[in-house]
This record gives sequence, C-alpha cells and structure tokens, in this order.
Amino acid sequence: MEQRAALHAVIHGMVQAVNFRIFVQRNAKALGLTGYVRNISRDHTVEVVAEGEREKLEQLLGQLEEGPRFASVKRVEVEWSEYSGTYRKFRIGS
Repeated sequence: MEQRAALHAVIHGMVQAVNFRIFVQRNAKALGLTGYVRNISRDHTVEVVAEGEREKLEQLLGQLEEGPRFASVKRVEVEWSEYSGTYRKFRIGS
C-alpha cells in the first residue's frame, strides 16, 4: 500500500528568474503530485508544497536539490507532514 505524505521545501540559491517554478510544476505533475510552487520575494527563495506518494515526493526532492539548468541550488530546507488532500492539482502560485 502506498504511503502518502506532504512535503514543504524552501529552496535557497539562484532559484528565481531561471525557470525554477516551471521546472518544479512540470516534474511534480509528471509524478502525479498536487500542491504549489511560488517565489518568496523577501529572501529570493522558492517555496514548494507538495502532496502525494512518499516515494514520488522523495523523487521530487531530489529534483529540487538539482534544479533546472541555469539554477544554482545552495540549500533545501525540508519539512515532512501528513497528507491532507488539500490540493487538487499542482500549480504555480504568486
């Protein structure tokens, strides 16, 4: 039986203006995850909230640590929590 979970990640580094949000949305959708990705302008980070199968979330986390081609990920802060079923799809937030 699949184990569902929720992931909250804050990505630090050169992660804005490098298509990071589109990269995350594309990968999250491909993995069947729901949630959102958004820029946090006050500190130039990107926030990701995702829900789904724990194994798929771990795959997404690996992708977040790598980032798209022109990104430079310095650090990823991660918090795990219980699956809530709050989200219907994966979107780019504002």
